[in-house]
Amino acid sequence: MMSAMTNPWRALIKRYGGQKWFAAVFHGVSPVADRFLYRVTKGRVTVLSGTGIKTLMLTTTGRKSGEPRTVPLLYSTVDGAWIVVGSNWGQKQTPAWVLNLLAEPHATVGIHGVPTPAVARLVEGEEREQLWATVLTRNWPGFEDYAGRAERHINIFALEPARKG
Repeated sequence: MMSAMTNPWRALIKRYGGQKWFAAVFHGVSPVADRFLYRVTKGRVTVLSGTGIKTLMLTTTGRKSGEPRTVPLLYSTVDGAWIVVGSNWGQKQTPAWVLNLLAEPHATVGIHGVPTPAVARLVEGEEREQLWATVLTRNWPGFEDYAGRAERHINIFALEPARKG
């Protein structure tokens, strides 16, 4: 079995992931492909499967429509929470899922086809800076490039499993 460190697909994705052309192509293709793959494989396969780069499906409540909205996101895990970044592939506009979480923090996280109710907490200040420096850019170096292109504050959320009862 090939390790994540020697995986050529992972190396390619990490090398070019922050490039503007890569972000432009994958911004349009990846969400559609991930939702399709996730649905037909019951969560076993995403676009980045086999790379060691983790993807979850986040379902929020649309702030205007009230309808469920699902988006694939890269994530890291810290202290039992899923950490996600509102980079929007380095685009200038804030992604809709960020605005949805700010309006309604209750969401559902799907990993490997298992849905888990979660509550989003906006990460700010020193905690945000530490996560950015130590966790997020190590898992996806493209975040640094995205931040430079976005010319806006990029929100980070901790999606914490909802307490039962």
